Amino acid sequence: MHIVVTLKQVHDPNSPAELLKLGADGKSIQTPAGVSDVANGYDVNAVEEAIRIREKVGGSVSVISVGSDEAKAHLRRAIAMGADKAVHINGPHGLDSDPFVVATLLAGVVRKLPPVDLILCGRQASDTDSGQVLFRLAEQLSLGAISPVKQVQDVTESSITVDRLTDDGVQRVKAELPILLGVSNEANKPRSPSLKGVMASKKAEIPTWSQADVVRGEVSPSVVLRRVFFEPVSEARAEIISGSGSDAGRALAERLHEEGVI
Repeated sequence: MHIVVTLKQVHDPNSPAELLKLGADGKSIQTPAGVSDVANGYDVNAVEEAIRIREKVGGSVSVISVGSDEAKAHLRRAIAMGADKAVHINGPHGLDSDPFVVATLLAGVVRKLPPVDLILCGRQASDTDSGQVLFRLAEQLSLGAISPVKQVQDVTESSITVDRLTDDGVQRVKAELPILLGVSNEANKPRSPSLKGVMASKKAEIPTWSQADVVRGEVSPSVVLRRVFFEPVSEARAEIISGSGSDAGRALAERLHEEGVI
């Protein structure tokens, strides 16, 4: 079984909000010094699930990513986790990466790979939360799509059974392969790379393909991002009221009254 996983590089969602700065173009985020982009968390869950399925039924796992050269570091981590190979596509990344363009590039890569039985994507990306790429990719490849997947219950060489999250519970779905799944973080806990995996990832050759390598002509975005705006984070202040017992309580009440709180 050949399993393909899509992986996106995103800004670290755990970065303190006060460190976020807009780029000069008004539609990108400047990464704070010492803070690097990370792999989208849901996509890492998808990598883990692909490895688990391969361990059960055999086959190979290919991980593909559209983005800057920094995406290669995340692809190497996927190989360190246990993926067999990876392909990097030089293309848009960050907030201005249009879902249609990204899906078109990913579809072009999938068509150039050996026949694919299963595609796993994260249910959405942590930077935009749009959740569009996986459905656009499925459409371009004429595949069915199931998302968000909470758990893979069973998989054979010809079918897969999953639990899909719904607004009011869980829906069990059995589908014939090939199919595309949007994996949620409830599906598993990603493994830490082994030392052997890390050494193998350093030696792995990860080709970089250009847009011209995977699609014909120019790909026009479906949406054009004009600018990004967010409210500046206000500075928090703390004032310690000294004293003890009733004196401290009285001083606190007076201070709150001065601020108009009470």
